[in-house]
Amino acid sequence: MTDKNNERVFKMSFAGVYPHYIAKAEKKGRTKQEVDTIIQWLTGYDQSTLDKQIAGKVSFEAFFAQAPSLNPNASKITGVICGHRIEDIEHPLMQKIRYLDKLIDELVKGKAMEKILRS
Repeated sequence: MTDKNNERVFKMSFAGVYPHYIAKAEKKGRTKQEVDTIIQWLTGYDQSTLDKQIAGKVSFEAFFAQAPSLNPNASKITGVICGHRIEDIEHPLMQKIRYLDKLIDELVKGKAMEKILRS
């Protein structure tokens, strides 16, 4: 991706994309709670602070910058998302966004939560 494309993604509202994560999951029989659990596992937010981030319509850039802590097992998230191998993505913020995309994809593909959460 070009820097211009990256910047566009970074400035996107997390709250604008969040309903799409939920809809994608529910369409495949998964729940909003499972999506929230994945987001909380990755970012360290609890339900209250996650809800505040969504209500505040923060950008992906702010969402990850303000995250309490990226899960130490996030580096175990590998594979291809949007045509890019996650472990080869050089920009740290883009890699975090793609981690989240990959986890949501694993959820909708029916993977067990303990495998998604790398436990």
